[in-house]
Amino acid sequence: MATLYDDLQQVKPELAKCMKCGNCMAVCPIYITEKTEAGVARGKITLAEALLAGDLDLQDEDLIHKLFNCLVCKSCMQNCPCGVKFDRIILALRAEIARQKGLHPLKKAIFAALKKQGLFDLGMRLGGSFQGLVFRRHPEKKAYYPRFRMGLSMKRILPALAPVPFRSQVPALVSASKEGEKPLRVAFFTGCSINYIYPQIGHDVIEVLKENGVEVVIPRDQCCCGIATFVHGDVATARELARKNLEAFSDCGADYIITACGSCGGSWQHEFKELLGDDPIYGPKAEYWSSRTYDISTFLTRVINYRKPQGEINVTVTYHDPCHLKKTMKVYQEPREILRAIPGVELKEMNKPDACCGSGGSFSLTHYETSMEINQRKIADASQTGAEEVITGCPACMMHLADGINQFGKGQEVVHYISLLAESYRKEKGGK
Repeated sequence: MATLYDDLQQVKPELAKCMKCGNCMAVCPIYITEKTEAGVARGKITLAEALLAGDLDLQDEDLIHKLFNCLVCKSCMQNCPCGVKFDRIILALRAEIARQKGLHPLKKAIFAALKKQGLFDLGMRLGGSFQGLVFRRHPEKKAYYPRFRMGLSMKRILPALAPVPFRSQVPALVSASKEGEKPLRVAFFTGCSINYIYPQIGHDVIEVLKENGVEVVIPRDQCCCGIATFVHGDVATARELARKNLEAFSDCGADYIITACGSCGGSWQHEFKELLGDDPIYGPKAEYWSSRTYDISTFLTRVINYRKPQGEINVTVTYHDPCHLKKTMKVYQEPREILRAIPGVELKEMNKPDACCGSGGSFSLTHYETSMEINQRKIADASQTGAEEVITGCPACMMHLADGINQFGKGQEVVHYISLLAESYRKEKGGK
């Protein structure tokens, strides 16, 4: 049975829920920035209705631009009195664009590489080794500026690629530190950002789990969660990646899957089962892992009674809620509980902590100026708290926040909350 991602006609019931009230205008980061009706959910729903009625068609490049001018941050859904699932609408529209127009050649090449993990891994390793040829190192940060425009703003900073991916730095099975009873075993879905850009976050995840007597398995055949392909309309590739991941984790012997990225966790909790619901083999597997996938903060605070840290870290922080972590996985209290449990950490909430930072994954590549206007508002809110560190739970947000702080901020560090917890555990033992 086809889904609305395979047949655009099936999106009509969702469109009919919208009463055009405009509540989405108050929270849509695109509308707040550009002040255009086509930028907000209500406007895009009107475009979708005209498309289905035959009054518009996808040969119109301006229409396509409008339908891709969306972060899929789900802010509109939080403010919608009618419960319109706008994420389903916009993704169904983009899937229709991909069917009718095909993918951009560059997207097609990148998504093809994602399906071949060995090829993608080689490409990222080569990127880590030769990034200095096309990027110049930032004098103070572990980041790079473009040497040439290459479609990127010359002001933009990008994080360094790891010379060796995280999954190549660690064994496939990390034993628990406690002896005695058979330990709880979790499987760690690293995602691309931790594997290739922020391996230290991966090490911190493992360290925290070991400190709590949890055994960690890191399946070698895992690949991209597919969220990037899904939001660009490549449903076939998203399904293929979902199947590959379900296969990789099917015999790992884990009780739960742990993530440290809201996009990856949201894929396991929601997207996989939505994409594969009618697949007789992979549908049940997706359903099984959906209820057993947790952000590590939820796992620590709700599944196990994690050991409260004792190492003191004297720092003032503020917390940014990643869109997919809060609005998809419904995780927002748990990271704050962890931060407040760390001795010496003072948490100061910023204004609108769950407002989108403007990253949207690849949105910040294709709509950089808009994404940075959104980012500037976020950095201003963070700076007003006086915090020394901006804490979050999403590697993509970390990249975008670091870029924003470099341009608009006050030199704050951007840190994943799990790294702060790991640092506290290390300080107990006299480490850093």
